[in-house]
Amino acid sequence: MKYGFSGTLILITTLLTACGGGGGISIAGNNTQDPDPVVVDYPIAYVKRALPLDNNGNIDSENVLDPTAFQPGAALYIRDRANASAREINITAGVFGDDELYDVKDVNASYDGTQIVFAMRAPEVENSDIQPTWNIWLYDLTTSTLSRVITSNTIAEEGEDVAPYFLPDGRIVFSSTRQSRSRAILQDTLRLRFSALTDARDTKAFVLHTMNSDGSNIEQITFNQSHDLYPVVRADGKIVYLRWDRAQRNNLSLYTVKPDGSENEILYGYHSQNTGTNNTQATFTDNQIMPDGRVMTILQARNSDKLGGDLVAIDGENFIDIGQPTYANAGSSGEGQAPLSLATVDLTDNISPHGYFNSAHPLYDGTNRLLVSWSPCRLYDATTNRILPCTDANLALPGITEANPLYSLWIYDLDSGIQRPVMTPEENVMVTDAITLEARSNPTFLIPLSVTADSDLLSEGVGVLHIRSIYDLDGVETLPDGTIEPGAIARLSDPAQTNAANRPARFLRLTKATSIPDDDDLDFDNTAFGVSNARGMREILGYVPIEPDGSVKVKVPAEVAFTIDIVDSNGQRISQPHLNWLSLKPGEQKECTGCHASGSGEPHGRLDAQGPSLHNGALNAGYVYPNTDPTLTAATAGETMAEIYARINGVRKPSVNMLFTDDWSAGVKDPDLSLTYASIDALNTPPASAPVSASCQTNWQADCRTVINYEDHIQPLWEFSRGLAGNATCTNCHNRVDSMSNAQVPAGQLELTNQYDDQVTTHMVSYRELFTADVELELDGGTLIIRQIQATDGNGNPIFQTDNNGDPILDGDGNPIPVLVTVPVNPSLTAGNSGSNRSRTFFERLSGQRVDTVDHTGFMSDSELRLIREWVDNGAQYYNNPEDAPLAQ
Repeated sequence: MKYGFSGTLILITTLLTACGGGGGISIAGNNTQDPDPVVVDYPIAYVKRALPLDNNGNIDSENVLDPTAFQPGAALYIRDRANASAREINITAGVFGDDELYDVKDVNASYDGTQIVFAMRAPEVENSDIQPTWNIWLYDLTTSTLSRVITSNTIAEEGEDVAPYFLPDGRIVFSSTRQSRSRAILQDTLRLRFSALTDARDTKAFVLHTMNSDGSNIEQITFNQSHDLYPVVRADGKIVYLRWDRAQRNNLSLYTVKPDGSENEILYGYHSQNTGTNNTQATFTDNQIMPDGRVMTILQARNSDKLGGDLVAIDGENFIDIGQPTYANAGSSGEGQAPLSLATVDLTDNISPHGYFNSAHPLYDGTNRLLVSWSPCRLYDATTNRILPCTDANLALPGITEANPLYSLWIYDLDSGIQRPVMTPEENVMVTDAITLEARSNPTFLIPLSVTADSDLLSEGVGVLHIRSIYDLDGVETLPDGTIEPGAIARLSDPAQTNAANRPARFLRLTKATSIPDDDDLDFDNTAFGVSNARGMREILGYVPIEPDGSVKVKVPAEVAFTIDIVDSNGQRISQPHLNWLSLKPGEQKECTGCHASGSGEPHGRLDAQGPSLHNGALNAGYVYPNTDPTLTAATAGETMAEIYARINGVRKPSVNMLFTDDWSAGVKDPDLSLTYASIDALNTPPASAPVSASCQTNWQADCRTVINYEDHIQPLWEFSRGLAGNATCTNCHNRVDSMSNAQVPAGQLELTNQYDDQVTTHMVSYRELFTADVELELDGGTLIIRQIQATDGNGNPIFQTDNNGDPILDGDGNPIPVLVTVPVNPSLTAGNSGSNRSRTFFERLSGQRVDTVDHTGFMSDSELRLIREWVDNGAQYYNNPEDAPLAQ
């Protein structure tokens, strides 16, 4: 965009003429009418700021994923009515020095219209690395007083606080980097106390918190590993907000959560990322709740320099995505989001003839009107140095570019299709974040879960996850390998038809994100992530057996971001990676109907949107699952096997080990399964340090974490004596030298020594050999060299060296000189997938299922292989605790 130099008077005249003339602007056609002398008969508040321009006069574009962005030169104003003649009052004047430039955003009002809450950041401190943070402020209209909500300077500066919104009980929900509960959990688990970075590791994560209106009782309520932004409250009392899902994806969609942090789930848009003009990638910003319950949002192109976007209403009650109705609304026509703008807003890089919206606020007076920040379409003619309206003729002029926007306030009447100016626009000034200060109904107050939840779960600090059947995949009975099998749940739940060894899904693995500090908290070397940082670092919370019918009911540590894997009896993930972070509050019990394919658009992740589970559970009261142990109490109607077990024995706790006992077979019991870290220690000399504490191995608690670091827990496996002839270890054969220190070709061209790689001095050679491509070696007169062979063309014909004329180059004997190339060696393992073709070959060799030159049967125990598999599945990071990694050089 180019800065235009046309004067304000010419600009406004041109604007009104281009849009239809007079004070009333038709957005539906060419109709005009005289403006009402009083457009809105109650106060309004808004932010007025300098248009953010860079040194070249171009827009300094904002990034929705950078809530800390500071654009100085703003102030908060109020008027007693939305009318151009009404006097405006700067209510933030005098907070800082007269010449100081500060920033204001995210303005909202109390339900009685007497208080304004907003985010404000103090001016920049020159020549200092320590800058002020964003704080929450409150203005009381009845007393004309302005105050920072958190009065203590120390506490106020502990985090960046933005996007405040009033809760029904007068408290405030806001987005913040404080991560107050997450920091406390880190401290409880003997870690450094810090606010974690997002999954993208570029800024500290903003998540939702609540506090009293006096700044006391700050509580974290969401536990995403990336940003949770723009909270607003629906009539039913639930908070709607924008969540950034960055765990191996980059989605921004709407979620809901109760004010106590329970029932956190998707609302809309996970598969609606490209819903802008011509499928432009766009996201939902500046959310508001309309009187009819829809979510009004500004649909803004990602990485846009327009400072605005389209005005859209989202029907989250009946749709979970733009083209995907909820189960109850299946078969209905229409789409999940509809433009409120009565003329097209173009979100591509093209010029949008109807301009753009920066913010919008509904009026609650029954008139179906909006108070919007809107900029008309404007053109800059470099030839005449003038700003022109966006007529067809002007758009066709040569050398025309889009002029900088002119955001000001308008009343947008959705019924009549008329918009009216509230104030005279000013060049190089934008007016945004406008709200009306009218009384409206309080949303429903929701009783906190802590009042009604099971006291034992509260004291343990856990929630409960119940999956009715992992064999229900998007409403189709499906095995983990993708095989569709109607009747699979009935077959697998009958021990007489399918014993444990033949059930594909044996355990559910619970994994949590490892919090990553920024450089100021801990400046560790980024090679700590290993060959791939796509999955960050991970800690394993534990395993729980999957019941025969595919159901699971398990305790999960509360208030941590976790994900799940379905694994087989070897500890290998057999499901698609779960790409969204889940979390539970203490005492919360969450039920899932089944599982879902990662690319599926079917309603899932939101209980009221998806269809009933395929697994109906017990057919009636007193029902006994076929051929199950009669000592188990008969079911109540609808119960899954996991529910029956939990009712009789209590909800299963995870274990850091993979432990299975046949609780279900009526006849001969299936053999126990026990893959433990303790068995690795007992088998090998010297023992390795276990990746989890001894107490957690015998008595799982909510703070138990399995942390696998390569050097501490994987490398020792290659060095353990296997009790074979010659005190054999993996490194005896997979080494560049033999026991007599003579050069040798590493067995299988795989070196597993603990020497450090010359190229990546923080990684052992063994680690690089396992995960990165290499070249074959060979012996040449007792010296180990890189093997080279003659290159061939696509038809297998040998290739020889040629000169610039294309003629063969001959050696001293007159023979053509061959072109030599190295022989590639593929990596042995695939980071993040122990079930890939490459990884499977590796594990089959070690388990004796595949015999090549050497039979490796019995070389490693099942428990050792399980340790390697779980580590590979979680990303094969070199370290899974940043505090163990070396500091950056």
